[in-house]
Amino acid sequence: MMIAVVAVAALGLLGAAHWYVWRRMVRDVSAPGGRYRRIGTGLVVLLPVLSLLALIGGRAFPLAVERWFAWPGYLWLAVLLYLLLALLAGEALRPLLRRLGRGRDAAPSDVVVEPEAMAGEAEDMAGEAEPESGPVSEQASRRLFVSRVVAGAAAGVAVGVVGNGAYGVLRGPRVKQVTVPLAKLPRAAHGYRIAVVSDIHLGPILGKAHTRRIVDTINAVQPDLITVVGDLVDGTVPELGPAARPLADLRAKDGAYLVTGNHEYFSGAAPWVEFVRELGVHPLENDRVELAWFDLAGVNDIAGTATGQGPDYRRALGDRDRARAAVLMAHQPVTIHDSVRHGVDLQLSGHTHGGQLWPGNYLAELANPTVAGLERYGDTQLYVTRGAGAWGPPVRVGAPSDITVVTLASLQA
Repeated sequence: MMIAVVAVAALGLLGAAHWYVWRRMVRDVSAPGGRYRRIGTGLVVLLPVLSLLALIGGRAFPLAVERWFAWPGYLWLAVLLYLLLALLAGEALRPLLRRLGRGRDAAPSDVVVEPEAMAGEAEDMAGEAEPESGPVSEQASRRLFVSRVVAGAAAGVAVGVVGNGAYGVLRGPRVKQVTVPLAKLPRAAHGYRIAVVSDIHLGPILGKAHTRRIVDTINAVQPDLITVVGDLVDGTVPELGPAARPLADLRAKDGAYLVTGNHEYFSGAAPWVEFVRELGVHPLENDRVELAWFDLAGVNDIAGTATGQGPDYRRALGDRDRARAAVLMAHQPVTIHDSVRHGVDLQLSGHTHGGQLWPGNYLAELANPTVAGLERYGDTQLYVTRGAGAWGPPVRVGAPSDITVVTLASLQA
């Protein structure tokens, strides 16, 4: 019942957003019956349908079909977000632009000002302190001019922001350097380097070329250890196995390890665990390995709890030697309090994407103790990477993708 209520509310919100965009971007700037009005109205109907098809994609369509919906559908959701923000900002500028436009004497010769458009603009004028004076045609011309300026500026901002954000994702993640001091780390391990990558999100948009860029970037920094902290895929092994295959080329002195993220459980975690094992990446399913200088542990994502495959800290950490430093791979930052209770020195996480699309970072802060970066919780430090890919729109704004090289520092050095 709750899911149905949320779905209805989401559809209602999506419908209201598109009605507002249609009003400001189509109705207010065009003549009824004109070509622009017809095309604009058609797009405002078609694009949200493509977005909904993209969102249900993998549950209803094979990957080859899903790609046709994913690109336009997801990109439109990103454009819609920034169109709304720009148009809302433009509402505050409309009165000023109307005053600046009073020097315009008449409507453009190719524009027919209909009573319908006049009525719509009259609604926009409600509440203004000083009604405009002058002939009706001058007022209509002025309002049309302002509507076109605001709509054009909003479209330019939205397309520019989304285009730049998409370029950042498709170009591939950049390397970020972070130094983390650990009290229990021996002097001999000072400077040990861990490559942390998360949220690769292979799927209908990001594929084999994306994996290859990530592998090449990691290998270029020559880390001692590689950790893949969940959300590798959005699909099944038969569909996305070839896209993940470049992971077999990961190279590090102490190997590459992986833990599950919530999206692995949407796609079938067990087949993916076995597949990456065949590629030479070692899954840590509520398990740990004793490396030369510290213990590396990994827990399953909490999304696996419903099927009895959730995180088990006691199994992963219960009988270890606490005199040794412990580094834990856990996809979601919200598990940090379990890590504190079990004496973990450093938890490596992802999941948040850093918010991915500003102002989404403020929403991410409501659900996660740390959205991105390094923070301390008692004697445990938590590092959250923004991730190397993107979910939904292949766009990042204010949250650039990264592969982090965590350099461990010994306090004894």
